[in-house]
Formats: sequence, C-alpha cells, structure tokens
Amino acid sequence: MNSKLKHYIDLIIVLTHKEMKIRYKSSFLGYIWSVAHPLAFALVFYIAFKVIMRINMEDYTLFLIAGLFPWQWFSNSVNTSAGIFLANASIIKKLNFPRNIVPLAMVLQDMIHFVFTIPVIIIFLFVYNKTPSLSWLYGIPILLSIQLLIVYGTSLMVSSLNLFFRDLERLVAILVTLLFYFTPIIYSETMIPEKFRYLIYLNPVAPLIISWRSVFLSGTLNLFFLIISTLYALSVFFLGYGIYKKLSWRFAEVL
Repeated sequence: MNSKLKHYIDLIIVLTHKEMKIRYKSSFLGYIWSVAHPLAFALVFYIAFKVIMRINMEDYTLFLIAGLFPWQWFSNSVNTSAGIFLANASIIKKLNFPRNIVPLAMVLQDMIHFVFTIPVIIIFLFVYNKTPSLSWLYGIPILLSIQLLIVYGTSLMVSSLNLFFRDLERLVAILVTLLFYFTPIIYSETMIPEKFRYLIYLNPVAPLIISWRSVFLSGTLNLFFLIISTLYALSVFFLGYGIYKKLSWRFAEVL
C-alpha cells in the first residue's frame, strides 16, 4: 500500500475515533440516548398519525423506524457539518493534511452509529413476526455506500461554504427540517397523489430512504430507485468536492 495513502487512512481512523470519543464522552447511556432520539420521534408520529388520525397502515412503528434511522444519519451529519471546520480549527492550523478528511471522519462516525442501530430494527422485526432477509448481505453495503457519498458530498459543500457565509448554518437547519417532511418517512410514497408522485424524484434523499425501508421490511431493492440514488450520490459528491477544492486554499484566511 502506498505510504501516503496509508497515512491518510490512519488519519481518517484517528479522527473518526476522536469523533466517537467526543460523542460518548461522559455519557454512560450515550448509545442508548442516540437510539432513543429516533424512537421518541417514532412514538410521537405513531400517536399523531396512527392513534389520532388513524392512518391505515400495518406495522406503522416498524415502518417509521426503518425510515427514521437512516434519516438520522443524514440529518445529524449535514447539520453538524456546518461548523465542523470551525470546531477543528486548532488541528487544521497546526497540521498539514487534506482538510476534507475532517468532515469525512464526522460522516463515518455517524455511519458507524447508524450501523449500530440496525440491531434495534431487527428487534422490531421479530416483534412484528418478521425476520431479516439474506438480501441484507448485499443491500445494506450498497445503500451504505450510496448514502456515504450523498452525505459526505453534502457535508463537504456545507462545511466549506459556511466558512464564508456563516448564516448558512441556520439556513441548512431549516432546509433539513423541510426536507424531512418532503421525504416519505412518516408516510408512504404510495400515499402521495399520483399526479404529484413524480416530485419524489426531485428529492435526492427520497429514493434512498424508500430503498432502505424496502430492504429492511421486505428484503427487496427497487432497481430504478437504486439507479436514481446512485446518480444523485455521484452528482452530490462531485459537486461538494468541487466546491471544497475551489475554496480550500482560502480556509486559513477565515479560520
């Protein structure tokens, strides 16, 4: 292995480990609280839509967490990315290394946490008399790779631009909240009126979340959604990396 590449990999591992330690520092129930966050939202949405509004959907709790868990990874990473370069200004100024590794470590930390929440989904599957599918062996790695590209590209874009436009952090928080309700998480894509259903394809996160839920609940992958998600992932990644490369030489001026 090229010594330079090995150095970068070691650095990514060290920074990811640092992010994990920061996340769970002085928190005995750190992992439990992180899992409790989407579960609490699932409970609220269950009461609102299943109990009060009586939405006609079987296994609605399972349906909710199958979408909320991967969404939490996206939401946490994108919201945190706005201030990630500022939070690591000290090491960025002292060490000479590719700055894009910093948001990558943060995204990988959130990805690892998401993987650790999959056993919770398995528990709920058994509660509802379902079992994991063998298709998880290839479906989960494929979707992990696609979401990693989307989240990393978005995080690179946001973290780079926020150094020059500090109000972007607040705007991103609003946009992520709006995107949540435009993504079929608390409702099924089949509930969208057919004449508006094409709008799903304009949302880069929607086909991905639908694919996650399809893998978790039925063990299937829709090839069309998979292709759309892959195209979005590549586009977002190259756009984010392009913005980072264009602005990174000025980071020292604003940090």
